[in-house]
Amino acid sequence: MRHLRALGKYFWKYRIRLGAGILFVILSNYFNVLSPQLMRFIINYVDNALSLTNNRPQNGGEGYDLLVRKVIDMIGEQGNVGRVVIIASLVILLLALLRSFFMFLMRQTIIVMSRHIEYDQKNEVYAKYQSLDSLFFKRHAIGDLMNRIAEDVSRVRIFTGPAIMYIVNLISVIALSVFYASK
Repeated sequence: MRHLRALGKYFWKYRIRLGAGILFVILSNYFNVLSPQLMRFIINYVDNALSLTNNRPQNGGEGYDLLVRKVIDMIGEQGNVGRVVIIASLVILLLALLRSFFMFLMRQTIIVMSRHIEYDQKNEVYAKYQSLDSLFFKRHAIGDLMNRIAEDVSRVRIFTGPAIMYIVNLISVIALSVFYASK
């Protein structure tokens, strides 16, 4: 863990990109958890409209997100089951498009940030190698030194990009799912 503290200066340097990437992760997952809520409404609506069971109509806003409640208010007044299903399907498609858009932005901001960090680290290693004396290069194999620039820095990039993206993605999905499941 101590070695990862050295990345702090890079995260601080690219904090705007990192913050935007985390925001895009959360927004992408937010639109992802809205679709099941809308599906729940549609299933209940069709079930009640066709009287497949003897369920009483449920309160339209209970346990739903504010955005889903607005959609329910908009399409719930239609009266025609087919029309409600079509409109809700289009809204679910729109939610999927919004999720995909924010996922694209998430990947662009975080992955590009990790490429910038990789570039900065390679330049730092190169500058350090330039400041060393020739005796250092006689004692160490050139292949090992080149490997440090290429392979080791690339592995750090994988941590600073995809690994952080997946960790934040996982945490936000779990948090949003638990939040909406407890409603």
